[in-house]
Amino acid sequence: MDPAHLVMPNGLGFLAPQAVVTAEQRVRAVTNLLIDAAAGTAIGAINSGVVLLALALHIGASTVQVGLLASIPLITQVLQAPAVKLVERVRRRRLISVSSLFLARLALPLYAIVPFIGDRDLATAILLAAALLHYGLNAVAACSWNSWIRDLIPADVLGGFTARRTLVGTAVSAGATITAALALEQAESSAALGNMIFSGLYLLGFACGLLSIVSLARVPEPMMGPPGPSASLGKLLWQPLRDRNFRNILRYLASWQFAVNLATPFFTVYVVRELGFGMSFVLLLTLASQIANIMVVRGWGQLSDRFTNKSVLAAATPLFILSIAAMAFASELGPGTPRAAYLLLLHIVMGAAGAGVGLASGNIVMKMSPEGSATSYMATNALVGAVAAGVAPIIGGWTADFFSRRRLELNLEWKSPSGVDELLGVAFSHWEFFFLLSAAMGLYTLHRLSAIEEQGAVAPREIAQHVFSSARRTLRNASSVAGLRIAVSFPAGDLIRARGRRRFLLETVYEKAGAGRYEADQKAVGTLLQSAFDDQAPAPDMEDMLARLR
Repeated sequence: MDPAHLVMPNGLGFLAPQAVVTAEQRVRAVTNLLIDAAAGTAIGAINSGVVLLALALHIGASTVQVGLLASIPLITQVLQAPAVKLVERVRRRRLISVSSLFLARLALPLYAIVPFIGDRDLATAILLAAALLHYGLNAVAACSWNSWIRDLIPADVLGGFTARRTLVGTAVSAGATITAALALEQAESSAALGNMIFSGLYLLGFACGLLSIVSLARVPEPMMGPPGPSASLGKLLWQPLRDRNFRNILRYLASWQFAVNLATPFFTVYVVRELGFGMSFVLLLTLASQIANIMVVRGWGQLSDRFTNKSVLAAATPLFILSIAAMAFASELGPGTPRAAYLLLLHIVMGAAGAGVGLASGNIVMKMSPEGSATSYMATNALVGAVAAGVAPIIGGWTADFFSRRRLELNLEWKSPSGVDELLGVAFSHWEFFFLLSAAMGLYTLHRLSAIEEQGAVAPREIAQHVFSSARRTLRNASSVAGLRIAVSFPAGDLIRARGRRRFLLETVYEKAGAGRYEADQKAVGTLLQSAFDDQAPAPDMEDMLARLR
């Protein structure tokens, strides 16, 4: 039976797609989507990231368990690939999004009870299970949401809509982050108060989640086109791997994601447990890194336009890697202001360098994709990156435990008849040794980067000279800054649209050619129609297909 005609569950008929969405309905939809953006962003600020790791530390989670928790938001992104098939089969994107988000946000009350569970192992197990539920179903919802909104918002106003969503999200995120920082500062005063504060934060997040779901349920969904034969999703995702240069790009990006996520999820643990800072200071570091990212992303974009994406990667990648290595020396500074200033500076540098890598890596994937194939190339890149980034914190947690019982000492001494003078003594143990190892592994990414072929690549020295000259002009002139660049993600909406376009071409050609003609020359027509599935070129023009068919 055609899934489009399946009977809707009782009470969910209002989530059915509409054959026609009026202009007035689209205007109201934008308002509801902005409310959804504000509520959803608040959840991210007060319930995810640093706050989630703070909850794990609060209940006494081990380093390995922290690594598992940090990997879940990354590795669950691979669920977006099978979610594409779910959307195409059910053909109820609003139903999938709303129901998935509702189930995902049931994890927030589970987070809220975790602090009151006396058994640490049980509390950690529930925390990890809730994270799997939360992030896994969020990934499914994101897939259907992307396709839904791409069909709802006209292309000529999509950019303005995205900018408004980003603006609202940024404003709410700033306020929510400050609220979370103040709450976490109070939570450190006593365990009992901390339990109440963490529970309150997640119950507040659940309330925001319900507001988000109600707003999203009021957004109309245009009906998807009729289902039909389509290109294999596996083929679309596998095809880019046959491209030698793109494989080099994937090796670089996978090694980069692995090296970075091997260490960075544990910065919070290091800063809190080893350096003695509070969670409110960690949120300050996160905010400083985000601001740095926002302020320099436009400059990186100008550099990639003037030089090449590979040149930007060659400049930004080692800068980030050196920052990871520099974290190992934070404990050598005196406690208090010197150490805090050092960490703040490192996070600003990492935020700026991360902006360059994020922008240039997304650009180079699109640039190196054959015409008409960017969607499948970006999807493959996102899946490979999600696996590499998700596995890294798990291995990192085990590795950090390994180095907790080991120590590396380097001593430089001068021996003379009058005695022994120590000229230099450096000792690395546990986290310091771990960060240096992570940075050393990051150097492999530079080797993988050198194998990428991109016309017009220039030496990092030329990039540095241009940055310095641009910096002088920036200091002299006040200018606006670009918004935060969205990280490279799985292009579910574009992938569904691309596969749907090929189905439309196939069905139209078949109809106009006539069933008799198809039966008379099935092999020739089949070969012709299969060319619409070829992801190495754009979907063929319909009139051209008909001319060839005749």
